[in-house]
Amino acid sequence: MSVFASTPKPPYYAVIFTSVRTENELGYHGTTARMVELARQQEGFLGTESARAEIGITVSYWADLESIKKWKENTEHLAAQEAGKNKWYSSYKVRICKVEKDYGF
Repeated sequence: MSVFASTPKPPYYAVIFTSVRTENELGYHGTTARMVELARQQEGFLGTESARAEIGITVSYWADLESIKKWKENTEHLAAQEAGKNKWYSSYKVRICKVEKDYGF
């Protein structure tokens, strides 16, 4: 099994969430697991990749901008975003990109 998300032939979209964590762990891991589970149920979701060291980077892949918009507006996701701002992240940045080319081995 690949550690990389299985994405279709471009174009598609990537949402890059880069974050710096606080020391608060309470509820964090359960919420992140739930967000991945919930995202997988969303129309247009293609996959996700994530890594954490000094900063965390999670990239989620989407078929189109409308799917990203619907995910952003999901009620449970909105609650998790608020908890992230209040408890789990000291800072974060979201970037949305159109993937026009991908390759690898």
